[in-house]
Amino acid sequence: MQCNVPLFLHLKMPVRPRLCRVGIPENTAQIAAEAEATSSIAKFFVCRSVLSNKFTYLRFNFATGDAAGQNMVGRAVYAGCAWILDHYKGHEIKRFYLESNFATDKKASQVNIMRTRGKRVTAEITIKRDILIENMRVEPEQLAYHAGVANVGSILSGANNNGLHSANAITAMFIATGQDVANVAESSAAIIYTEITPSDLYISITIPSLIVATFGGGVGLATQRECLDIMGCYGRGKVNKFAEIVAGVVLAGELSVASAISSQDWVSSHEQYGRNRQ
Repeated sequence: MQCNVPLFLHLKMPVRPRLCRVGIPENTAQIAAEAEATSSIAKFFVCRSVLSNKFTYLRFNFATGDAAGQNMVGRAVYAGCAWILDHYKGHEIKRFYLESNFATDKKASQVNIMRTRGKRVTAEITIKRDILIENMRVEPEQLAYHAGVANVGSILSGANNNGLHSANAITAMFIATGQDVANVAESSAAIIYTEITPSDLYISITIPSLIVATFGGGVGLATQRECLDIMGCYGRGKVNKFAEIVAGVVLAGELSVASAISSQDWVSSHEQYGRNRQ
């Protein structure tokens, strides 16, 4: 799993460009060694910098195994920052903050849609026309047209996805399996793609920032561990499988609600199955 934590440095000009563009890359190995020494799991990938005003924002990228890894990465980056402070005293670094809103922890953001934080996973399905008509009471053309309208709506609204309700499925899975539910804010970002053929409907969803774990934290609680065990997803080496299952659940929910809306069954279904007015 990849986690990103920003380092915020307040520097005095004109040393800022040299520190970020020359000094940090030249000493990546030493910074990585200090960071990785804090954990038996965290493995450093890369550190990217973004400059703004008198500030430098660094995104540290780590693999964290089957753990979600926010705390693990926070500890590792703190050690890396301590090394930077010790070895760049001449540059008069004023201060740093372990979090400064560039990792966008527990917030939806375009940077994590593009760069990924957690898992980037795609689920896809091809459904026969007859199955859609018989079971969902909708034709592929209806769903494809609806998807085009939804694309325009998502652009107009600035939403973090062009689907319908990815957060519903993700929240349910997170609560059941002991994930950090606050991470739904960024994990719910999703990109839907729909394509029709004479006999099929192809639909896929990419979740670019899915933060899940099968080891450590709340997944070890009795009931939550049992839920993961049922899916064969508890423990080390299982997080990729679990991410795929979550994506599959999200895709099923997207198809269900899209069919209900496209066929004009959405409101009547709510009325019939438990959303009746009292």
